[in-house]
Amino acid sequence: MRKIEFIELTLGSHKIVHGYSQNNEEVIEEVTIENFSKKLVAISRIKSVSEKYILTDYVDGRWIYWEYKEDFETIKNKLLNE
Repeated sequence: MRKIEFIELTLGSHKIVHGYSQNNEEVIEEVTIENFSKKLVAISRIKSVSEKYILTDYVDGRWIYWEYKEDFETIKNKLLNE
């Protein structure tokens, strides 16, 4: 059986977590995008999927919350069945 390493997703606006402030609050950069675009994402980078966001690793230990266009069940099925 072939191991699937990437998943095609339609991603849009996102939030980058840069770390924590001195008050232990997340430092978040919000990036608003007008249109969604297709991307191939390494499955190994995906940490969790909610009904609104896919959480992935980003550069230098950061995390990124992506809004996605597909519905939750479609993403779940792609990850569990491929």
